[in-house]
Amino acid sequence: MIDLCRESQLREQYDQILRFIQGTVAEGAPVIPISAQLKLNIDVVCEYIMKKIPTPNRDFMAEPRLIVIRSFDVNKPGCEVDDLKGGVAGGSILRGVLKVGQEIEVRPGIIEREAESGRVVCKPIRSRIISLFTETNELQFAVPGGLIGVGTKIDPTLCRADRMVGQVLGAVGSLPEIFTELEISYFLLRRLLGVRTEGDKKGAKVQKLSKNEMLMVNIGSLSTGGRVLAVRADLAKITLTQPVCTEEGEKIALSRRIDKHWRLIGWGQIRRGVTIKPEST
Repeated sequence: MIDLCRESQLREQYDQILRFIQGTVAEGAPVIPISAQLKLNIDVVCEYIMKKIPTPNRDFMAEPRLIVIRSFDVNKPGCEVDDLKGGVAGGSILRGVLKVGQEIEVRPGIIEREAESGRVVCKPIRSRIISLFTETNELQFAVPGGLIGVGTKIDPTLCRADRMVGQVLGAVGSLPEIFTELEISYFLLRRLLGVRTEGDKKGAKVQKLSKNEMLMVNIGSLSTGGRVLAVRADLAKITLTQPVCTEEGEKIALSRRIDKHWRLIGWGQIRRGVTIKPEST
């Protein structure tokens, strides 16, 4: 934010950024000063994004899949029964095309645990798309890229206050399996980002994974706890506290609780895992 700093501070921050990225894949990348309030250099950032970052290939022919990052109950308090609207899911389409009127499925859906056996049960939600929005524009169909709001017939109670975050929405019968346990190949960072120990300018080193430790695992838009069951070389087996709809080959992020904060310690890729069969609602 160049409108909130003196020129000498900006120069110092610029030099710090150059030192930080030295020896990494980001070395030599442009450092662009901006002001969001005054809208200075925002156009330059957009230009660099378009020119320097390759546009991903969009698969419009595949079965549609959307990662839910927000969900809402759009009904106001005191709304009449006849005026009630279904829940709204917001997110990014990874592939395929969503259309108004299309039947959809949401996984894992409603998650329950049986009282007697303790077995986790997942009941996928089936519904129909009532409306599609991007910002204030109403759409008849939506393609990958940008954020999309999907109006559905789902019970708004299930969508209230981001309750559907981490779910996957797509065509009926086309979504991946639901996993409760993962086997991953992982890579740990050399040092913690944003954490320093006394007398160590480079920051604290990342310790190896240990059996039975708790981690935070980010898969798609889902953040859930994971307990390490076993570790061998660069392979680990993790049991999840919450089922997740994902697939083999998907990348995940690993975080460890340090000084009352979750800190990124590495990333991994799903090799295989234990799945559960969804039950009909």
